[in-house]
Amino acid sequence: MKQKLKRTYRVTKYVVYRQTLIEPEDHVWTFIGAFIAIALIGSIQTAGLTYMDNVFLIGSFGASAVLIFGATNSPLAQPRNLIGGHLISAIIGVTVHKLLPDQLWLAGGLAVATSIVAMQMTKTLHPPGGATALIANIGSEKIKALGWMYILSPVMTGVLIMFAIAMIVNNIPRNRHYPYKRKL
Repeated sequence: MKQKLKRTYRVTKYVVYRQTLIEPEDHVWTFIGAFIAIALIGSIQTAGLTYMDNVFLIGSFGASAVLIFGATNSPLAQPRNLIGGHLISAIIGVTVHKLLPDQLWLAGGLAVATSIVAMQMTKTLHPPGGATALIANIGSEKIKALGWMYILSPVMTGVLIMFAIAMIVNNIPRNRHYPYKRKL
């Protein structure tokens, strides 16, 4: 038992240490990708959607940027997870809000929990998806007023913009690849 604990400790220490080994060049590309993606989505909202009183930038996109630009090789950051996780969670979030519009505590918990299980079942687990489901229930009146349109805009359009930027920026340097390609 003691031997197993020592081995587990060594493996954990190695994994944590390896995770922190990031080349300085990666910091630059992480910054560039996250900045362009979030700024582009925000500028589209500012420039083109203010007259429509619409929302295009939601908080869960910030968490997605951390994954797709800061942890490009994470299984949770891959395109299937990014796109599928947000869309599944948005559908569940809006559905729960339609069913329980006045029960914030229940709707929020049900939307997040159901989203997590649905993402697990479909192998699209993307932690920011939980926030996307929650935002559909606790967001501003503008977001709640979108109803089913919340799934298309801001969620789907924003996620596709982030995906496109990730495909471009993360594949410029030789040592970064998105989607991650495991070496055999």
